Amino acid sequence: QVQLVESGGGLVQAGGSLRLSCAASGRSFSHYVMGWFRQALGKEREFVAVITGSGSNTIYANSVKGRFTISRDNAKNTLYLQMISLKPEDTAAYYCAAGLGFGTGARLYDSWGQGTQVTVSS
Repeated sequence: QVQLVESGGGLVQAGGSLRLSCAASGRSFSHYVMGWFRQALGKEREFVAVITGSGSNTIYANSVKGRFTISRDNAKNTLYLQMISLKPEDTAAYYCAAGLGFGTGARLYDSWGQGTQVTVSS
């Protein structure tokens, strides 16, 4: 397994931007499919974006498509989520996750970070 630590969350006004980072420790980071999920208060965890080990393929949730960009730097063992045009409904705890299967289901991922809070004010 890989250990994951998210950072970069905070409070931002609607229309603003944030970049989340997820630092991974352990070997073979590039072998892992990496995903971002989020969970708003009182709601179930939902898929946000996923990227393959090489970074060549991505999938986005419809709600963030065109506003969020997932990327990774395998030399730095780091995953990113660039978020622009943020909306109040993006408010949630954001989690990065690592797995070996490329897809949107949380069950594909067996390593999770502790989460970073993003709050978007209107």
